[in-house]
Amino acid sequence: MSTSTRTRILEVAAALVRESPDGDISTRAVCEAAKVGAPALYRHFGDKEGLLSAVVDHGFEKYLATKRERGETTDAVEDLRRGWDSHVAFALDNRNLYRLMNSPAMRTPPAAALESHRILTGDLERAAAQGRIRVAPELAAQMIMSANVGVALMLVSRPATFNDIEVSHRVRDALYATVLTPKLVQEESPSASADAEVPTVAARLSALLRKEHGAGLSTAEAALMKEWLDRVANARPET
Repeated sequence: MSTSTRTRILEVAAALVRESPDGDISTRAVCEAAKVGAPALYRHFGDKEGLLSAVVDHGFEKYLATKRERGETTDAVEDLRRGWDSHVAFALDNRNLYRLMNSPAMRTPPAAALESHRILTGDLERAAAQGRIRVAPELAAQMIMSANVGVALMLVSRPATFNDIEVSHRVRDALYATVLTPKLVQEESPSASADAEVPTVAARLSALLRKEHGAGLSTAEAALMKEWLDRVANARPET
């Protein structure tokens, strides 16, 4: 009985979020629509933030399922491009849910947001192992997620000003040109400058070290080596 009650509350709350003009809902409205008392809601979700976090995870689950089940191609960069576009498409199809997911009022990030970030970082680690990124995967993930969410929020929240999906494609391509390499640096240009080559090689070695679980180094040695390589990969060139 408790499972069906929780599910009913969750589905009612998700419907109210979807239909709300601003995406906000009250626990009282949820209880009335679900025909439960406030104690039942708080027993299952703790408080309003816990309920909204569960609504986000519930709504984002279908999107994440497609990411989990998709087949990885041999081109990690193309997977990253598709990941950006699918993220924006989800936001446009679920405007209130997406605004809720990225609301400053959500003090604890929903599990869906954390998993989405982990999937992105995994794609970047594959790209790094192929010599395709110029910074460490963790920094690249922060840069890409920040820009991806920012563009999606502008398209969702300010459609009168941001009314062309092409802005998403332009920001994506500009950022990826900064973070990613079109191919292995060695193949791209044998005469490439050391300033451009060293960070990419460091990022690749760091990714390969993780992939090979330390490659014979102790846990402490592997952690120290990764710290050094990531520091080299993330160093900004002197101007």
